[in-house]
Order: sequence, then structure tokens, then C-alpha cells
Amino acid sequence: MSKETDIVVIGSGIGGLCCASLLARYGFNVTVCESHSIPGGAAHAFERNGFKFDSGPSLYSGLSYSPSSNPLRQLLDAIGEDLSWETYKTWGCRLPEGDFDTSVGADQFCEVLARLRGKDAVTEWRELQRVMEPLAKAAIAIPLAAIRFDLGAVVTLSRFAPSFLPYLGNSIKLRGPFSQIMDGVLKDNFSRNWLDLLCFLLSGLPADGTIAAEMAFMFAEWYRPGVVLDYPIGGSGALVDALVRGLEKHGGQLIVNAHVEEVIVEHNRAVGVRLRGSKEIRARKTVVSNISVWDTLKLLPDSAIPKSYRAKRNATPECDSFMHLHLGIDAEGLEKDLACHYIIVNDWEKGVTAPQNIVVLSIPSLLDPSLAPPGKHVIHVYTPGNEPYELWQGMSRSSEAYAQQKQMRAEIMWKGLERIIPDIRSRCEVTLVGTPLTHERFLRRHRGSYGPAIRAGVGIFPGPGTPLPGLMCCGDSTFPGIGLPAVAASGMITANTLVPVSKHLEMLKTIGL
Repeated sequence: MSKETDIVVIGSGIGGLCCASLLARYGFNVTVCESHSIPGGAAHAFERNGFKFDSGPSLYSGLSYSPSSNPLRQLLDAIGEDLSWETYKTWGCRLPEGDFDTSVGADQFCEVLARLRGKDAVTEWRELQRVMEPLAKAAIAIPLAAIRFDLGAVVTLSRFAPSFLPYLGNSIKLRGPFSQIMDGVLKDNFSRNWLDLLCFLLSGLPADGTIAAEMAFMFAEWYRPGVVLDYPIGGSGALVDALVRGLEKHGGQLIVNAHVEEVIVEHNRAVGVRLRGSKEIRARKTVVSNISVWDTLKLLPDSAIPKSYRAKRNATPECDSFMHLHLGIDAEGLEKDLACHYIIVNDWEKGVTAPQNIVVLSIPSLLDPSLAPPGKHVIHVYTPGNEPYELWQGMSRSSEAYAQQKQMRAEIMWKGLERIIPDIRSRCEVTLVGTPLTHERFLRRHRGSYGPAIRAGVGIFPGPGTPLPGLMCCGDSTFPGIGLPAVAASGMITANTLVPVSKHLEMLKTIGL
């Protein structure tokens, strides 16, 4: 049993769907193979008893308007797809310094600093904003949609040289860790801890490991006049659906329950994939892997790539995993001023990467009531990439020891949620607890990892290329950052690299860049 297509994409995470839908828009015959029964990878949605849950991302920005510097918005424009968005500005914080709400925008955090830390902290923050302004402009001067990993980049990037050249000197600073910039400006401990937290949520690493370009992009996006945050009506599943629509309307195909067991290599070239059940899908042009670097290597025959490359990529440092709590609750009598998101930090001294020190929670049905039955809410609580896989390794998911550990390790999430909704345990109608083994099983993620933890100034992300002709990669193992903008950019870059410069330029013109 075999099938032939131009390009096979392994995995329907956001990076893979961005890559595949853009390639289809460019005119290729594209087939996406998804092991799960639901597309979307870490962004997929699922339903239980009328409650619709986001499995992963909950904080979106730069998507409800166009033109935007967000590469995911640029991708949606390129494939001619959109969806409805709810906008808001504020989220809640439960920090050692106290409980407060904060918002995106240039000024509101200064009000928080003035209340908690005093005028000196405000002065320092204003100075950091001044220092970051040219860096932020440099970070968005060249759209990520214009990047490709071949000599054609000279042409596609040169169009933006006039807007980038004034910031050329600042661009050098973007390559190093953000801490180098922060250290020169901030002394206030709370401000430093706050930025460490934002870095961790963006990249899985604190400020001394997060590349400055990521934070510059965030400053450009979050600390500007008129900024809002976005939430897709219908949840993250609606965003995945939009990408699948874009793929299919341009002639591409998504196959679910299609587990890739091996990349087929012939005459030192990747020529397709072999699925469970021995079905083969042959690729006339390229195989693109959207799965992690560690999982990609498992699909390659030993002789397909140099041993030195395999060893180096296998040694890529990894972020820890997650605990998840998905709840469907009775919302009767809840406070009317709940925020849709909360960040909880238990102890700054432990550091932002410490296990069970940070808890994030979302109540997206506050923004989109269609996610829950009338009078109900959906809640997603998680420990963001700080749950050690080693605690779970080798455990049987059917064992009593596993059940007990799930209950014990989930307690930190319950306690965090009780700071927002004190009687939460009595309100629950659906309760689902996820562990690193859940993450590993349903997302096919190596050790349930959040993604690579490549430290700025120590290592670099490799981009889409591999030593094996016919095999390219996209996703969080190829481009700095773990969130949606980074993986969307990786998918676009890989697709752009596979097409003639003329088609790439035509796409940029179509989306107004």
C-alpha cells in the first residue's frame, strides 16, 4: 500500500500546519500525517460532557488585526483564513508581593511598580523601555515571513533593508541573552523577577538563557499604545481548524490516526514515510518533520545521518514537562470580576524554573461562553514546563502508585486555584489530571518535554536544514521560542525555503509586506 505526494509533513502541530498550509498555497501537493485522532499537537482541543478544553496555549496577541508583526497572523493572511477573536487587556497575578491585576500597554505596569516598589523602580522600568525601544523596532523591522534558509534570502530580505538599517547596530544585542540588557538597567528585585518570569513563559528559560530578540519582540507587541490580547472564539481548536481549512482549500490533505514509524531513506535521500500498518507515503520533493528533534532522530535509520550529528542533536537540552488540571465547573455565584488568566508564583527565591513554583491558570469561557454549557466554566491549570519527568519515568499509568502521585503533584494546582475560587473543589463536574506521561502519550513528546532548552549565548537553534537530503524540520526544535509565534515562524521559514524566490515575493506582496 503506497501513496505519492509532493511533500509529506510529519505532525499536525501549529508549526506543521503552518508549513503545510503555506506549501499548499504555494501549489504543492501536501500530505500531513498526524498520529493522534485530533490535529493541533500541543494546541489541540478536546471535549468532555459539553465542556471544550484547550490542551495547551492560552495567551495570544497580535492575531486579531492585520498587518501584524506576529508570524501566525501573517500566515493566516497568506492562506486567506481568519476566525473571530475576543480581545481583552488584563490578567491577574498572585505573587509573593501581593495580589493584583496587570495589563498590557506602556503604562499600567508602572502603576503596579509605583504601588509595590516606589518611584525608583518606576524610573528604572521607564529606562528599560527606552533602551528596549530601538531593539524592539529592530526585532520587527524584518518580517519573519520574509526569512528563508538559502541564498534567496538576499533577495527577500533586501526589500526590508531600508527599515532595518537604522537599527543595524542594535541587532547585535538581539543575539545574546536578555539578561545582558536587563543587568545594565534594572536593580529592583521585583522588576528583575518579573522579567525572569516573562522570559520563562516565552522560552522555558530565565532571562540569562532567553535570547534578547524574543523579549524585544514581546516589548514591541505588549508595551505599545492600544495593544490588546486576543482569544479565538471557539478556543485553540478554532485556530487549528482555520489552518486545516487553509491546507485543504489549497489542495492539501490531513490524515489523522496516521502514526509515522520510519522515514524512508533510499540512495542517501529521504523519499517518504512508513506508517504503522506498513502503508507508505512517498514524497516526490521533501519530507518535513514537525516533531521534536529527539523524536525525529528516532525515525531515521542509523546510517541516514552522521553519528556526530545524531549525538549532538540527541544531546539538545530539554525543558521539563507539565502537570495539567482541566476542570468543568458550576459557575453559579462566582465573583463577577474574575480575570480570564492568572499567574501564581509561590517563592521568587526558588527561581522561576523550580518544580511546582509557578502555576498558570485560564478560564477561557469568561471570554467565550460557548466553551461551556450555560452557567458553567472551563478551567485549565498547569505548571508551565517545570515538572520533572524523572519523577514519573517508568511508572505504570494503571498503578496505584501513579494514581497517588497524580493526586499529590496536582495539589499545588488546586491550592493555586483556591486562591482565586475558594470553593472550587465543590464546584467540579469534570476533573481531568494530566502528567508528564499524559503529555508524552497524547502529544508524542519526548519525555513529555515542553521543548528544547537551548540557552542564548551557549547554543543556537539549527533552522530547518538537516544533513539528510530530502529531510527538513520545523517546530520548536528549529527556531527560538516555544510559543505559537515561534513555531508559526518556523513553519513559514521551512515552506519559504522550498519555493522559488518569485513565489515567496508574490506571497509577501499579497499580505502587504
